[in-house]
Amino acid sequence: MARISRILHTWRKVISAAIVLVGFIAALAIYLTATPPPGNPLGYQPEDTKRYLREMELYGGKANLLVSEFRQWFEGLWHGRSLAFTVALLSVLLALAWLVASTPLPPLPRAADSTETVRRDPNGSNRDER
Repeated sequence: MARISRILHTWRKVISAAIVLVGFIAALAIYLTATPPPGNPLGYQPEDTKRYLREMELYGGKANLLVSEFRQWFEGLWHGRSLAFTVALLSVLLALAWLVASTPLPPLPRAADSTETVRRDPNGSNRDER
């Protein structure tokens, strides 16, 4: 039984290392082949102007500005070199999730024998009698 446990423990580590290795190789390939995004024909981002930000705040309040910034940041994670870092992080998180999910649970406590009886002590605590 102990040998099987050691073998399973080793396989858990091998699989998690393989997940990280494949993720890092994919991230490296993405990083090396990523091209910079095309330039904006206007020469600036309209979202960065004070007028645009003022109108966004006027129509939706501060929450609208925060959601817009969050959306732009989140969209940026899935393009170019940022995607490489995202893939690397997700592979590490996936390997950790695999390790946690594949960890065996401790054995359940054995059920009490049917011959055991519980007797109450005079001081109020319970004790097993065999």
